[in-house]
Formats: sequence, structure tokens, C-alpha cells
Amino acid sequence: MLVLANARVVTPRRVLSPGWVTLSDGLIDGVGGGDPPPFDGVMHDLDGAFVLPGFVDLHMHGGGGAQITTDDPDEIRTAIAFHRRHGTTTTLASLVTDELDRMVASVRTIAGLIRSDLAGAVAGIHLEGPFLNPAKRGSHHSEYLLAPSIPALRALTDAGDGLVRVVTLAPELDGGMDLLREVRRAGAIPAVGHTEATFDEARAAFAAGARIATHLFNAMRPFHHRDPGPAGAALADDTVTCELINDGFHVHDDAVRIAVQAAGIDRVAFITDATPAAGMTNGEFRLGPVPVFAREGKVTLTDGTFAGSTLTMDATVRHAVRCVGLTLPDAAAAAAMTPAQVLGLSQRTGSIVPGKDADLVVLDAGLHVAAVIARGAVVSGGLPT
Repeated sequence: MLVLANARVVTPRRVLSPGWVTLSDGLIDGVGGGDPPPFDGVMHDLDGAFVLPGFVDLHMHGGGGAQITTDDPDEIRTAIAFHRRHGTTTTLASLVTDELDRMVASVRTIAGLIRSDLAGAVAGIHLEGPFLNPAKRGSHHSEYLLAPSIPALRALTDAGDGLVRVVTLAPELDGGMDLLREVRRAGAIPAVGHTEATFDEARAAFAAGARIATHLFNAMRPFHHRDPGPAGAALADDTVTCELINDGFHVHDDAVRIAVQAAGIDRVAFITDATPAAGMTNGEFRLGPVPVFAREGKVTLTDGTFAGSTLTMDATVRHAVRCVGLTLPDAAAAAAMTPAQVLGLSQRTGSIVPGKDADLVVLDAGLHVAAVIARGAVVSGGLPT
């Protein structure tokens, strides 16, 4: 048994200070306030450090100079390992739009890695494209966008062999709703994004089974008081999880507060939308087939269009607490519990509850990562002895 004691333990309802967590056989064995009960194992005195659930990222394209949209397994491993060091114990591997055969090859490679050394770290694959509206394509390569095509979707889902978990699409395109229903038949979650959908079109997509709004507010028809658009439809629908890129650039801090108040923290999922530029210095990188440029924490195309982020999940939690004004339990919920729920993983991970996997992040007083624990094993940083 491993005991984390003298900590500030962030549970779904409150912070236990001081608190303790016991880990055994890769699972959370117990959680409580005050001093830990008698035990037979190793105790680590965390001296007031915070213990949060391991972060769950629904939307990550790369990091540490490496990207996900590739058939190079070592590059994919590098991106996953980079985000794990920043507290992400579970992630989706998100692809950007590329030539269909290259996307298929990337999906096949990622699926193979999930079945081998990335099992547990990667919960599945997110296809952000190619079925997007060209008018809201953002950084996605216009040449490789496709009109909704069931054969193209099947080529991608077949390559994933059950591991494609989320597909972002624009439901207003011709055939978009048929494609949405096919995504559901394939066992994946339809997400509405990169879209010009009206409020009514988006509401119809959510009624038909779309369950995620891809990076709410970004790359979608703007909210208007006479047509609230996809953002309004998502915020008003209790079945929809709203992704937010909470870096202070993509969404105004007050808009984040409004979204949390409108939807409730149980329907807000912080994401990184990270690119290979995450963790790197300023410079040029590639996001799929597209060159992107990092400067002063922003990633853009040459014309200034946002092209993903340099975020990590620990940074979005810090920003939520320091700048948005969320409590630490609410920030932890948006970074772990809510995304775990939408993926159907909440019985396994996402909160510090006995019986769940021991996926934990230890943050210091400044909310920076001191240690990352995945299924009971320290995978980054270290615990005091």
C-alpha cells in the first residue's frame, strides 16, 4: 500500500485539508481527512501539496515538438509522453484533416499503439475532420476537406477497429446528418464543430445524438441574440458536453465563466487542442500538412488565424483558478471528471474516489506538477520520501 498524507486532496465536492489517499494494486483504496489510519505500506508526506485526479484530455494534436497526425509511432509516443508529464493520464489522440489515405494510416498506427504500449494512456482516437465546413475550417487544409462521405468515414473507422471514439463534423453540410447517424452506428460520439450551423441545425444534430461541442465558440457560427448558433444550442442542451480551450486567448475569461454558469461544471470539459508547439519555444511547426507558427504562447497560421494551442492540462487548471476564478474542485472536474464521463470512463477514472484507478496529479503550491501517478505508478516527477 502507498499512502499520500498531509495533502490537500481535491475530491468532487471539496478539498480535504489536510487529507490523505491510499493506493493499492493500482487503485484508490481510501480517501479521508486528517491523519491517515494505521496502514502497512509506504507513506509520503506531501507537506500541503494538492492531489487532483489525473487529467483527461478530449482533444490533443501534439506536444513536445511531435504531432499525432502521422504514421510514425515514435512521434506519437513523444506527444503522449509530453502531456503525461503535465498531468494528462488519459487522452484522446486527435487527428487534423489530411489526405484521406494518410489519415487512415495514422488511425491504424495509433490503434496499434493503443493495443500495445499506450493502453490506458490513450482512450481512443478523435477525428477532427475531414468532414468540416470550409467556411469555418480554421487551420484545416482546404484541399483535404471532404463533403460528408459514409465510405470515407468507414475507411477511417475500419482502420481504427473500434478505437475511433469521437468524430467532429459540420451537420449542416449536405449529408451531414446522415454522417452523424453513421458515426453513432460505428460506436463513436458525434461532435459538432468547425460549423456554420444555425441554432436549429445544431439543435437537430444534438437531438440526433451529437454529444460534444468541439472547442465551444471557436470555429463556429457566432452566438447572436436572434440566432444563438451552435454555441447557444450546446449550452442549452443538457445532453451536450462543451469543450473549452481555456488559455485566455481562444475564449475570453468572462465567456468561460458564462459558459460554466450556463451549462454547469458537469458539462464543461477543458481541452488543450495542443499542437506540436506545446512545450517548445517560438518557431514554425507542422499541424498535419499545414505549417503553423508559435509566438508568445499563441499558435497561428500566417494570416493570424488561431491554429490550436500551446496548452497543457495543468496550465488550463492554473488559468481556471487564477484568472477565471473557478474553485479548484470545479477546475478539476472540468479537467478530469466531465471528460471522463462523456467518454464513458467515469467508473474508472476522473475523480478521487475509492475503487477507481489511481490516476492522480500532485501539484505544488503554485499549481505546477510535482508528480504524476497512473494506475498507482509514478510516471513523472517524484514523491517526497
